[in-house]
Amino acid sequence: MSSLDFGYWDSLGGYEMDKAASAAEVYDRRINVSQNLEKLGYHSYWVIEHQNSPVGQCTSPSVYLTAIASHTSKLRLGAMVWCIPFHNPLRLAEEVAMLDNISHGRVEFGSGIGVHEHEFIRWGLNFYERAAMSEETMKIVQMAWKTGEVTFEGKFWKFDEALPAPMPFQKPYPPIWAAAHSPAALDYAARNNYHVAQNIDTDENITQKFDYFRSQWKSYNHGGEMPRTFLQRHVHVAETDEKAHEEARHYIMNARDTNPVGGGKIAQTRVGWGSDPRGMGTDGHRPDDAERGRVFREAAQSYEFSIDNGLAIVGSPETVIQRLRTAKEKMGLDLFTANHQIGAMPPEIIDNSVKLFGEEVIPAFK
Repeated sequence: MSSLDFGYWDSLGGYEMDKAASAAEVYDRRINVSQNLEKLGYHSYWVIEHQNSPVGQCTSPSVYLTAIASHTSKLRLGAMVWCIPFHNPLRLAEEVAMLDNISHGRVEFGSGIGVHEHEFIRWGLNFYERAAMSEETMKIVQMAWKTGEVTFEGKFWKFDEALPAPMPFQKPYPPIWAAAHSPAALDYAARNNYHVAQNIDTDENITQKFDYFRSQWKSYNHGGEMPRTFLQRHVHVAETDEKAHEEARHYIMNARDTNPVGGGKIAQTRVGWGSDPRGMGTDGHRPDDAERGRVFREAAQSYEFSIDNGLAIVGSPETVIQRLRTAKEKMGLDLFTANHQIGAMPPEIIDNSVKLFGEEVIPAFK
């Protein structure tokens, strides 16, 4: 069996933060988790940046991952994503380069444009210019990493002989990933020779999207190795299939209660989720986004829908290995990232799932 790398996905969600005495309590637990992941053979540890949001409260990935870096030695570290429009491009380039040096070259740089309109409204940013903002920022970040000097004049940013420092530890710079869902985003990633990541669509749709990405990448005649593909899913492992489903069913079915897009505390604020209940403004009505809305609705109504369409992988180690082998063969996966923290699932159940995944699932792919 060819190799498949495994990451651990951590949203640092608002539900957990609200339960803790302080954010420090959550961070301390995660530092311990990261050290355990390294011992269990996980390849990487991933967070996601959100602002003003219960969906995820890793509001400064560079700061947080520096703490993780200081307590680990092999585990690769990334955000999927750093939300690019919220960053000054030179500050972002410098912070990630510093993290890359502090970790001795363990950074994976995940880029994304953001998805929730209210986050942009609250920061005075134009939600509908986020793709153009991100493209300009990424040009500047790569310029900083390649040359250590930036002279640039664009629509959003202007720099005159800026001298960012330090240079990245990895040469020429850390691997760049793009979180891409739409055909335009997949084409952008292919054109720029970025690795590509997915999480929400069904297995069937993701297979088609990865195939489209590879076809577009080939059309640009980059040369060299094809970029890697990343998939994130809910994962729960227990000693038997019956026990795994018994433990996971309630938490998978109620996961959105702890991550209430369109509801919860945000819905009670003046700005709310923005101009549309789904939180995506008018973008939520585009065909690809509307399809993901359908997937969310179906998953909220049927546990079997999530299992049958690959949105959650649940079972004994043997069952999970087989499901992952099928997914790898079908989609051509290079990195699978497991979200073991499903809704309000108790820590002791999560810890057992992580242990079984590390001790029995990961070795099957080495």
